[in-house]
Amino acid sequence: MRTGFPTRALAALLLVLLPAPLVIVIGSSFSPRAVLGFPPPGFSWRWYVEFLGTPSWLVAFGISAALALVSAVLTTLASIGAALALRRAPARLRGIAETAILAPLLFPHAALAIGFLGWLGMAGLGGSFAGMLIAHLVLCAPFAYRPVAVSLAQIDSSLPEAATILGAEPGQAFRRVVLPLLRPGIAASLLFGFIISFDEVTVSMFLVGPEFTTLPVAIYARLNDSADPVVAAISSILILLTAGLVLLMDRLVGLRIFVDIEEDGRHPSA
Repeated sequence: MRTGFPTRALAALLLVLLPAPLVIVIGSSFSPRAVLGFPPPGFSWRWYVEFLGTPSWLVAFGISAALALVSAVLTTLASIGAALALRRAPARLRGIAETAILAPLLFPHAALAIGFLGWLGMAGLGGSFAGMLIAHLVLCAPFAYRPVAVSLAQIDSSLPEAATILGAEPGQAFRRVVLPLLRPGIAASLLFGFIISFDEVTVSMFLVGPEFTTLPVAIYARLNDSADPVVAAISSILILLTAGLVLLMDRLVGLRIFVDIEEDGRHPSA
C-alpha cells in the first residue's frame, strides 16, 4: 500500500526529532565551559577527562555495572526456569504466575522504593549491595521473563521429544536442542536486565547508603548541585555503550526477538 505525503513527512520528522536529544547531550559534553549549553562554543575533552580521572565517578560506575551484570544473569536464569516450568502448566495457573512476575510493572517505582526501604531495613540489608540487588532483581524480572517466554513459545515441542526418542537424555535434549533455540530470548533477557538495572534511579535513591551509591544516583545528585557538562559526558558514554550492546546483540542473534515480543503482547495466548 502506498503511503501519502503527510505520512512520509511525519516519518521524516520523527527521524529528525527522536535522536535530537541525544545529539544535544553528546554535543554539550564537548563544551569547554563549565555550564551546560548547546551548541558548544568550542571543543574540549575536559569533561571526559574529569569523569575518567575522578575515583568517585569510577567507583559508582563500577558498582552500577556489577549490579546490572549480576541482576541480568540471575533474572535470566530464573526466567528460563520459570518459562520452562510454566510452559506445560494449566492456563489458569500460568496466568496467575505470569501476573505475579509482571506485577512490578503495575506499581509506581516510588511506591516500590518505599516498600523495599521498609522491608530491607527490617532485614538489616538497607544501604547494602545485597539489598540493592534484591530490589533490582524484582524490577528486572518482568523485562527478563518476557523475551525468554516468547522464544520458548516459538519452539516446537516435538523437537526435544524427537531428540529423546533418538536416544538423548532429557538434559542433553535441553542443552543441544532447546537451549540453542532459546538463544535470541536469552540474549534479549540479558540485555533488558542489564539496561533496566543500570539505569534505575528512583528505587536506588531510597536504598543507597553513605558509602554505597550507583552511577544514576550520583548523576542525579550532581545535577542538584551543579549543571556542568560532566553529566553530559557520562551520559554520552552510556549512550555509546548501550548502542554497542544493541549492535552486538544484532550481530549475534538479530533483533527479530523484539518484533516477536511486541506481536505476542498484542495477541496474548489464551
